[in-house]
Amino acid sequence: MSKVEHQDATVLSDDELRTLDAHWRAANYLAAAQIYLMANPLLTEPLRPEHIKPRLLGHWGTSPGLNLVHTHLNRVIKARGLDALCVWGPGHGGPSVLANSWLEGSYSETYPDVTRDVAGMERLFRQFSFPGGVPSHVAPETPGSIHEGGELGYSLAHAYGAAFDNPGLLVACVIGDGEAETGPLATAWHSNKFLDPVQDGAVLPILHLNGYKIANPTVLARVPEAELDALLRGYGHEPIHVTGDDPAQVHRAMAAALDDALDRIALAQRTAREDGGTRRVHWPMIVLRTPKGWTGPAEVDGEPVAGTWRAHQVPLPGVRENPAHLRQLEEWLRSYRPEELFDQDGRPVADVLACVPDGSRRLGATAHANGGLLVRDLPIADLDGFAVPVEKPGTTLHEPTRVLGDLLEQIMRDTRSRRDFRLVGPDETASNRLQAVYGASGKAWQAERLPVDEHLDRHGRVLEILSEHTCQGWLEGYLLTGRHGLFSCYEAFVHIVDSMVNQHIKWLRTARRLPWRAPVASLNYLLTSHVWRQDHNGFSHQDPGFVDHVLNKSPEVVRVYLPPDANTLLSVADHVLRSRDYVNVVVAGKQPCFDWLSMDQARAHCARGAGIWDWAGTENGGEPDVVLACAGDVPTQEILAAAQLLRRHLPRLAVRVVNVVDMTRLLPREEHPHGMTDFEYDGLFTADKPVIFAYHGYPWLVHRLAYRRAGHRHLHVRGYKEAGTTTTPFDMVVRNDLDRYRLVMDVIDRVPGLAVRAAALRQLMADARTRHHAWIRAHGTDLPEVADWSWNA
Repeated sequence: MSKVEHQDATVLSDDELRTLDAHWRAANYLAAAQIYLMANPLLTEPLRPEHIKPRLLGHWGTSPGLNLVHTHLNRVIKARGLDALCVWGPGHGGPSVLANSWLEGSYSETYPDVTRDVAGMERLFRQFSFPGGVPSHVAPETPGSIHEGGELGYSLAHAYGAAFDNPGLLVACVIGDGEAETGPLATAWHSNKFLDPVQDGAVLPILHLNGYKIANPTVLARVPEAELDALLRGYGHEPIHVTGDDPAQVHRAMAAALDDALDRIALAQRTAREDGGTRRVHWPMIVLRTPKGWTGPAEVDGEPVAGTWRAHQVPLPGVRENPAHLRQLEEWLRSYRPEELFDQDGRPVADVLACVPDGSRRLGATAHANGGLLVRDLPIADLDGFAVPVEKPGTTLHEPTRVLGDLLEQIMRDTRSRRDFRLVGPDETASNRLQAVYGASGKAWQAERLPVDEHLDRHGRVLEILSEHTCQGWLEGYLLTGRHGLFSCYEAFVHIVDSMVNQHIKWLRTARRLPWRAPVASLNYLLTSHVWRQDHNGFSHQDPGFVDHVLNKSPEVVRVYLPPDANTLLSVADHVLRSRDYVNVVVAGKQPCFDWLSMDQARAHCARGAGIWDWAGTENGGEPDVVLACAGDVPTQEILAAAQLLRRHLPRLAVRVVNVVDMTRLLPREEHPHGMTDFEYDGLFTADKPVIFAYHGYPWLVHRLAYRRAGHRHLHVRGYKEAGTTTTPFDMVVRNDLDRYRLVMDVIDRVPGLAVRAAALRQLMADARTRHHAWIRAHGTDLPEVADWSWNA
């Protein structure tokens, strides 16, 4: 490698070059030593096997490039007085980010036992990827991070999420060339069409091409530079290329590239903010090409290492057992000349720290990477102003998400000046009946607009792009930097972000255990267009399994709510939007749904999480013969219709109706903070009576949540069992045996004595199902007795 561009745009003095190189060498030394050393941190004596960790873990290959970026970001932040955040995409570059935060002092401020001296250096080395220590990748434990580096693909979307509504912030984002091959990253390049140069901050992507992944070359490093340049320009960026392997030349080129990029950013923002410019900005980015494992061993055991895939993880294995490797490691570490970089007490010398910014401008100390320090309570208006009137249960209908949309519009209005609430979704805001928000904010859009377009707004706070990955990444970055939001999505397709929500849940779980990380606003999902009302779109749109996925995760972080009507949805939304450090999943319908509870009743019911609807049952203060339980809007309607049939045909049967809003209430108290004690559970569901449970999703989830309960053997759950197609709404529940007639049959089959006494009723119910099948095939609509049903008991 030899090509270097823009070397004449910024001319570093000899002193600047020396101090930048000193910082970079110090960071390289610390990064490499973290992988290998647990003693003798300053190499004050010859390296011996006992100084080496017994297990060598970590990733060296990307670290020198990350150290270069960190060093040069320090320079421009200090010189220009910038507020900046960096998202480190090459996930396993943990040694680099830890090294730099220790050098700048933010690590020791966060962890006072890891002092910025020889003792602290030894602790820094020993704890890295060591039992009881810190991970090998950038993680919540890392000061200055908002990005979990264990999984690749999300860095650029996180960076844009951090920049939205942060007009004074520069968000640098280092993208590894392996990460650049992932689908989420490829789509996130289009985020620049949503970045408002007036109200938002700037994102500076730095595509770091070191040529290799774990064992293979990377695509973008092997295409011709002209082709890569055309691709990035097609994405809407103006690339600045820096290529080289000579440190002095690369330092000069990187300084010039950063200054060039930041000048362009400043001009674009000034043009939009002061001159009223409205042309779409083509933002700069940097393409940095340096060798993988740069400055590390060139060759090991006769095989090339630096500049190849062999430098990806641990370039010198078996150091404890192989004297030749041990000698080579010592030569490698001494090549950085640590005696020039640290004084005899292990403190960084003045040259090393010359480029480091002060105070909160340090990348490891920025409050934007600890968003809980910045988050403010969300203003949520009194729900009574949005509630639907309910004089009698089950006689009026509303679309729950449309009712919620009015509340969200008011939140948008009330946050107009502070700009700390966003609604994201994959082109479904109006489809999900939330279009009222457009009255307060349009859809963010910086690209071309046509006369037929509606609600597009350069300064809008509704974000829509047909990539669930990008929506998720935007919202995560927004929340982790101290703001609020809601992700609205079709229930079946939210699975696309299964892996992303895994990482966010793990982040929150870890962050909750770190006293220095302040709680952030919860990640809230609104899943609608759900399984039971995707009868028109068919089987491909029918999947309620995201709830199962989330409930497998850390109990202290996850919550799942299934409000049965509009007022309970308002109550749940109020709760989750005020909450901190959770992932809340709310499943609610957008189709007309019966109103069951007044606003006051809804508040009380949602506070309980699960409760008896005495107006629907017939136990009359006595002990029930059967419990009809439900969770979800359609299952609730079917349970109530079944209860009505039982009241009519078996008036002496004591029926209890229980509705569950909070699914985690079914868990034992010792397994989830919301869980019921056995005493509470048995009081609600009984310990020995049949329980017929109509559930929104896959029925085995309820069994899994309640399997330890005394009455579990009496529990019979109906739910979705992959029997879907394009059909009528009621046929969906019939196909999955969740319909009212099947539920009545279940009661007859399970209540002792009813099999004989109610045999005629059971036959009547079976006949109704047969009649249903004939009717829909003849008429294409549901039976009149179903379509016109209401609760009139």
